[in-house]
Parts: sequence; C-alpha cells; structure tokens
Amino acid sequence: MKNPNKYLGNEMKYLEKVLNSEQWSATGGNWNNRLEAAFCEKFGVKYAIAMNSGTATIHCALAAMGIGPGDEVISPALTVIMDSTATIHAGAIPVYADVDSLTFTIDPDDIERKITDRTKAIIVVALYGLPPMMSQIMKLAAKYNLAIIEDNAQCFLGRYRGQLAGTMGDMASFSFESSKHISCGEGGILVTDNEKYAELARKIAGHGYRNLRAEEGRVKLNQDMFQDPHYKRFDVIGYNYRLSEFSAAIALAQLERLDELVEMRIKSAEIFMDAMSSCDYLIPQYAPPNYVNTYYTLGVVYEGERRIGVSWADFRKKYIENGGDGIYGACSIPYQEPALEGRYHGNCPVAESLQPLLMQFKTNYRDLELAKLKAKALEKTIEDYRYRVTGINWN
Repeated sequence: MKNPNKYLGNEMKYLEKVLNSEQWSATGGNWNNRLEAAFCEKFGVKYAIAMNSGTATIHCALAAMGIGPGDEVISPALTVIMDSTATIHAGAIPVYADVDSLTFTIDPDDIERKITDRTKAIIVVALYGLPPMMSQIMKLAAKYNLAIIEDNAQCFLGRYRGQLAGTMGDMASFSFESSKHISCGEGGILVTDNEKYAELARKIAGHGYRNLRAEEGRVKLNQDMFQDPHYKRFDVIGYNYRLSEFSAAIALAQLERLDELVEMRIKSAEIFMDAMSSCDYLIPQYAPPNYVNTYYTLGVVYEGERRIGVSWADFRKKYIENGGDGIYGACSIPYQEPALEGRYHGNCPVAESLQPLLMQFKTNYRDLELAKLKAKALEKTIEDYRYRVTGINWN
C-alpha cells in the first residue's frame, strides 16, 4: 500500500498557468503575490514575504531587525542547526537555551539565565508542531526589550491558548520544504504585522531593489521607469532569496488544502499514540491544555534500553522488519555538530540527554488506512518485545 501523491489539488492547473504566462520570476509575476495575500488572509497578518527557504526567512528577519556583529540571539538547543546558521549569516552569535523535558520546547527560565546586555532577539521553535510557552517568553521580551522570531517550519495552524502559532512574535517563519505540511520542494514565507520589518526583509531577500514594498514583491511594474538608463535600482545590499513562480503556484495550491493536510497529520499521530498507549517506554511529546500540536512528526522519548534492554537502533530495526516506515532520530544539538563544535558552546543538559532518546514517527500519511497499517507494525513490535521480556505470549 503506497502513500497517495501529495499534490491532489490545483497544483498542475496552476503550474500550467505559470508556464503559459512566461512570467517565471518573482520580479514580474503574480503567483508570489497571490500566495502572500492568501497566507495573510489565512493567518490574519498584515504582511507575508515568500522566499526560497525557511532558513532565508529567518536570516532576513534578523537582518531586518538590525541584528548584526556582536549581537547575541538565543535559540533552543533542541532544534535543527538552521536557527544557528541563520544567526551566524546575520553576523550575530548563537546562544543556546535548554528545553522542557516534557514538551521539548524552549525553557523560558533558561532563556532568562542566558540573557546578557548583548542579547537582541530570541528565536523560538515550535518543535515537531508544538508551540512553545509563548506567554512567559513574551513577558521576557518585554522586560528585556528583545525581539521574538517564531520558527514555525514544523508548525502550521498550531495554537497556543487559542492564538495561532506565528502571530504572537515580531516576525514568524514557515517552511515549504518537501517534508513540511505545505510543500513545494523548497521554499518558505516570513510573516509580520510590522511594516518596517516587512519592507526591509523583502528588500534584503530581493537584491535590495528600492521599489520593493512591504506588500509588493514585483519590481517591474513600471516599465518606463525600470527601462530608464538613469534609474537607480538598489538602496539596500541584499541577497537573492526569491521564490520562483512555479514554487509559489504549488505552495498556493497546497495552502488551499492546509486544514485538510494538518488534520491528516493530527489523526495519523493519534493513531500512533493509541498504538503505543499500553507501552510505558514510548513517551509522546506532551501537549499542555489549550495547546494544539499539528504533528509535523510524532516526537517520542524512547526509554526501551533502560526498561526492557532493547537499544534505540534495535527497536527501529524490528519496527522496519514488521512493516514500519522507519523512525527518524532527533537532529543533533547544534553546538555538537562538526560545523559548530568548538566555535560555539552551550550548557543545556536536558536537551543533551533527550536528543539521543528521541524517536520521530512519520505522520505524513495521506491515507489513514496506511497510517493504521504502520501503527499495526508498531503494535506488533511492542508485542514482540513484551513476549521476549516476559516469556508470555499474550495473543
């Protein structure tokens, strides 16, 4: 049984329109504008800037805020390296805060311990689809005059106490990479209600064209002006982080089905949590009351080596033998990656102890019968080891 194609909406229809238009660049096309407008409407924000990755969006957010050399940016120790590399690209210094052992998200108390007079911003991450403890973090931001960037690469339509993830900080980043809730292969979008930040971020992402505005990403609207040899085009030193019209068209078609796509992930995660409910060594990520986790993956702490003497790798191998899709490990702590090790340091014992124990179960099923089939493989794996440990065949 195969997972159905993820592109089941208007993707092909929109791609054909892009091809026929011959406006394939964001500088003159309309699909980026359509995607941005639809995203603003869906999330209730004023400005959205489409870019070629979720890493580019974080880099541009930092740059738009004026964060640069000597500044410090706090981010969680349990996340992908890209929050750190975006900080480094901006010329700033990544500083790491520890995480909560139950939710896996950044610990506000440790954020406060890591704040110095050089701290300028906090990047908070909705890990695996669960928003962090935003009310405490926003209080810290107000107390110390810090900017907040929400990294929601793994979280679309997640909620914190009724508020949509991505609408609480100063700016928020989303990813359209191939494994995310919305996928166009590669891409991302930055949202904000701050016009100054939006305009600067758009210019930084678009080579620094002077006629870019917070709400407008096209630069060739006035041909007489743009073709004039005396026209001065650039007033900011920028990068080329623009999203192609093809990618924007695919992302727009995916956005139209976002509620359905998110609901499928949530239901898939629930099927897996039900399968492991009788097992005391698979402990799912805790979602507190009034939080909505949209389950980019189902994060689970694996205590099997301690409780039943089965290693992480052996459990994964048995799951695959029983028909499972495999299990992803958590990304290494950023400051323990070879690219950063020795250059940047952290003191985050909770994150360091959690990381090797975490399992990520796939939720990107577009047929719930397939999710149920894979959950049966997990149930069988649990039963296989229960029999091995107790010597009793419970079937």
